[in-house]
Amino acid sequence: MLSSEISFWIALTQIPRWGNVKVNTLLQMIFEKEKIGLEDFFSRSVQEWKEKFGLSEVDCENFTAAKNELPNYSFIAEDLLSQGFEIIPITSSDYSSTLKENLNPLNAPPLLYIKGNKKILQESSLAIVGSRDASEISLQFTDKIARLASKQYKVVVSGFAKGVDKQALDSSLKYKGQSIIVLPQGISTFGSGITKYYSQIIEGDVLVLSTFFPKSPWSVQLAMARNPIIYGLAKEIYVAESGNEGGTWSGVLDGLRKKRNIFVRKPEAIEKNANNILIQKGAIAVDFDGNSIPFQYEEIEQKQLVFAEPKNISKETKYPQQENLFK
Repeated sequence: MLSSEISFWIALTQIPRWGNVKVNTLLQMIFEKEKIGLEDFFSRSVQEWKEKFGLSEVDCENFTAAKNELPNYSFIAEDLLSQGFEIIPITSSDYSSTLKENLNPLNAPPLLYIKGNKKILQESSLAIVGSRDASEISLQFTDKIARLASKQYKVVVSGFAKGVDKQALDSSLKYKGQSIIVLPQGISTFGSGITKYYSQIIEGDVLVLSTFFPKSPWSVQLAMARNPIIYGLAKEIYVAESGNEGGTWSGVLDGLRKKRNIFVRKPEAIEKNANNILIQKGAIAVDFDGNSIPFQYEEIEQKQLVFAEPKNISKETKYPQQENLFK
């Protein structure tokens, strides 16, 4: 994509209080119903925005403000492209089909900012997730699964947090595998990381990916918003260690609601974590080598059953039917 075209995509994703569903729904109207481009859309009058696209008065004010920022967004796009970054819109064939399938096309991020081998996005993949303060046995399990992934030519998806995430990345590279680093920040703010993994990026073994505005700094909110992307990019999910709250816990519960196969390490009797609870809720128990093993409900001690969980956990989420634009 040219930088001028990218600027319109960036503008669209920066509309206040517009999430992925609203943005993608509008994209469908623009490309499929009206059969125009983003540049044409932004050139339309406020009246047309209201009548043809159903935008409210507040929406029109926000889109007008975004339109005024186009020169700035164009500069950002040019700067990214000059540094070897790429921007992949959801309409591109380079976009991860796995991410669309797992998140549902309307919920998928409209833009992916990347650095590295974009072909990795189309490869078979798995994520190894777990606590930032994981035990040694959990880190050893992570290393084992990463080694198996490299042997099977599967890409390891990592959130680049300390603990299991970092171990998954390091082990993947140690065993000459490939990995995707999913950032909790804008890709322009990851300079030190780009430098650290520059050789692996150039060699095609690491892809750095962000779904956030390029200049966004790290934040807790972005770290939480990144977690669904990690799970979404992976065809298989292995859980090394989980507590009864936090990103791993909520991510696994969300995955189970979506009927995804999630493999959880069966913990030793002396371990204090929520792995057994997740298994009891429907995750697949695996041994240290990642092999499925039988699991009995009675194995869970009664005291472990007091963990709180989100309400309506059993309700199945309904998703809109996939439209042509995102196939």
